[in-house]
Amino acid sequence: MYKGHTVGVVVPAYNEEKLIGQTIETMPTFVDKIVIVDDGCKDRTADIVKQYQAEQPERIVLLRHQTNQGVGGAITSGYIWCRDAELDMAAVMAGDAQMDPQDLPALVDPIAEGKADYTKGNRFISGESWRKIPKIRYLGNAVLTMLTKIASGYWHVADSQSGYTVINKKALHAINWYDMYKGYGQPNDLLVRLNINNMRVLDVEIRPIYGIGEKSGIHPLAIIPSISWLIMKMFVFRMWHKYIIRDFHPLVFFYLLAFFLIFISIPLFIRLVWMTILTNNVPPINALALIFIIIMGIQSLFFAMWFDMSYNQDLK
Repeated sequence: MYKGHTVGVVVPAYNEEKLIGQTIETMPTFVDKIVIVDDGCKDRTADIVKQYQAEQPERIVLLRHQTNQGVGGAITSGYIWCRDAELDMAAVMAGDAQMDPQDLPALVDPIAEGKADYTKGNRFISGESWRKIPKIRYLGNAVLTMLTKIASGYWHVADSQSGYTVINKKALHAINWYDMYKGYGQPNDLLVRLNINNMRVLDVEIRPIYGIGEKSGIHPLAIIPSISWLIMKMFVFRMWHKYIIRDFHPLVFFYLLAFFLIFISIPLFIRLVWMTILTNNVPPINALALIFIIIMGIQSLFFAMWFDMSYNQDLK
């Protein structure tokens, strides 16, 4: 237990036979349950976990997926187990030992003290992040972080793809885990759902760990299109559920106006270019209309974002 609260750690694992033992051995002693999710592993990960489980049968739980569901699916299974076990909080630590166990108390403290419902590690706060994190992963994460800020309404969070998190019992019971995205975009999906349920989210500085033998099947540039599409859908999902169904806020109109103006500026721009080529002159009315629409669209977008930031200030 940690300050009178029961703590579970969900460990999603897929072919982590080399590092799963290190992950278990370095787990802080205050952790009550280590919930390891074998996400259809094809190596000896489950066998190694069973060896540790034989020594700590009350502490180590092994959940197994017959087929690989993705990291989001594995985390969801672990969260559901922790929810049903009525644990006070559930952390997530990957099975590849990339998350420093010494950072866990800093993530757990705000939850235990009632200051946050969900904490997430932020590797960007440290000055070491640019040097330690592979540049492609860093830049890809930065792009997704900006999009996630807009989609989730948590403008104060960064490092959106960080999987080192802690969630409290209240949030565990509030989220519909069966609808959760099962792939790499699970952290983005979860932030949106947390915002809809008005959960307080806090970033905590963690140390980036790379080059310890971990293998990543994620190609940052390749996943940006698919995750961006997910983030776009979740943005619409949040607007509909938070600002139309559960409550009403005029920022919806500002967003709609911004997107409409930006959309109609595209054919105006094409016409401007086409007429300029045909006549060798810039059509003044077309040019003025395009400039006016672009300025109005950008202003509407900024107003909507500002309203969204103000509305969610209490969720810091």
